Amino acid sequence: MELYDGLLTRRSIRKYSNESISRETLEQIIKAGMYAPSAVNKQPWHFIVIDEKAIHRKIMEVHPFSTMLEEAPVSLLICGDENLHNGPGYWPVDCAAATQNILLAAHSFHLGAVWIGIHPREERKEAISELMGLPPNVHPFALVAMGIPAEEKAAPDRFKQERIHYNKWEKGNEQV
Repeated sequence: MELYDGLLTRRSIRKYSNESISRETLEQIIKAGMYAPSAVNKQPWHFIVIDEKAIHRKIMEVHPFSTMLEEAPVSLLICGDENLHNGPGYWPVDCAAATQNILLAAHSFHLGAVWIGIHPREERKEAISELMGLPPNVHPFALVAMGIPAEEKAAPDRFKQERIHYNKWEKGNEQV
């Protein structure tokens, strides 16, 4: 798959077969996350591989939009470390870039994946932190559920010419 094609065809996949994903493939996907850009190249992330159904079920009890974990053979918890970031406010941006790389890498391996948001919802962050035993300086950012896709989704046309501005905001481009 070519990179540009992958960018345009990646979809959020929430249904999976019960086939497992090899550790080697998971590590390659995580490696892609580690190659994301970060402020001053601080790389303030940690990744927790979750492949135990009991943990997925506990997450589903505290996160209202995580039901796809019931079918997912694996998920990755992306966390930001305050002790490693470039200063206040940077770890979430850096972890977002890592999460996007993970989603694209999963797609390149023909896996289905979906971003399950945790940050900035404090109640979700607290519950996941407690469940996963995170130290106080490490914050859960997002979960990525993934597996062999059991659904297909077509790529919609999302290009909106009216959202492009050159050199300054052009009058008449305001959205109503």
